[in-house]
Amino acid sequence: MTQLLGEFDCKLDAKGRLMVPAALKKQLPEAEQDGLVINRGFEKNLVIYPRKVWETIVADLNKLNPYEKKNREFIRSFTRGATELTLDAAGRVLLPKSLVEFAGISADVVLACQLDKIEVWDKQAYEDLFDDVPENFANLAEEVMGNKNRREDGE
Repeated sequence: MTQLLGEFDCKLDAKGRLMVPAALKKQLPEAEQDGLVINRGFEKNLVIYPRKVWETIVADLNKLNPYEKKNREFIRSFTRGATELTLDAAGRVLLPKSLVEFAGISADVVLACQLDKIEVWDKQAYEDLFDDVPENFANLAEEVMGNKNRREDGE
């Protein structure tokens, strides 16, 4: 299972290319051979998936009943703009212009690893997400994780 870690400040060049940071590239050894997939995030961001992770998601989407309207709408929205990315010889990927416009990404971006995927945010939008983190994060942690059973070993 892919476990990506880190947060990286990057810049897009004039052609919309993103240099994948060396520390992140090390965590994606299969990216050069298998490629990556980028699509729209649930917020105003983009998400980059290693190919194997994307294939797992597509397998899950294929299990949805296509005769149900909400399933078709979800699949259509989720896959809209999905594009294969390949690293060039310099370790850059070209972000599709339509996706960059959707996410409101300027030249300054943040790559935020989220378990098995990488969120791509406009730097200012990403910073704005965390303006009220201390109080809200504690409440969110309690709501999301508070009802989890304690580990069996007593910790």
